Amino acid sequence: MTALTQTLDTPDGEFTIIADADGAVLASGWTDDVPALVERIHPSLRPSAVEEGEVDAAAAVRGYYAGDLAAIDAVPVRQHGTALQDEGWAALREIEPGRPLSYTEFAAALARPQAVRAVASVCARNAPALFVPCHRVLRGDGSLGGFAWGVEVKRRLLARESAA
Repeated sequence: MTALTQTLDTPDGEFTIIADADGAVLASGWTDDVPALVERIHPSLRPSAVEEGEVDAAAAVRGYYAGDLAAIDAVPVRQHGTALQDEGWAALREIEPGRPLSYTEFAAALARPQAVRAVASVCARNAPALFVPCHRVLRGDGSLGGFAWGVEVKRRLLARESAA
């Protein structure tokens, strides 16, 4: 399978999207390193080739950065994981902008209150960042915790969303 990739300039740095032939986002993040993004895609979904081109999801990224935080909500994504990961990735898309959850609250929302580390792993293994907004989950003490694309990017995303 051949996928398309597009890199956009955003206020948080270069943002690259890799999408399949159907337009579903396989991976995205604040980088221009396409091979690194390809590595984040589950092997069963990983494209055999990636070509530069126009990706439909780019319009949603532009909309998000123009203030339409809901622009990313309808973008199709494709990931492959365990049942917990699939459920977690779907739940991440339900977290309202400006209303982040703690890992403990996120685990409780998934009806797995004892699985805080497991749900943290759901966030860490999320390939289509922004479209599946794992940045909306914080440590229990309210601190930012980790983020694949840097804590400063996470801080700016959360500030943008809480200001809206």
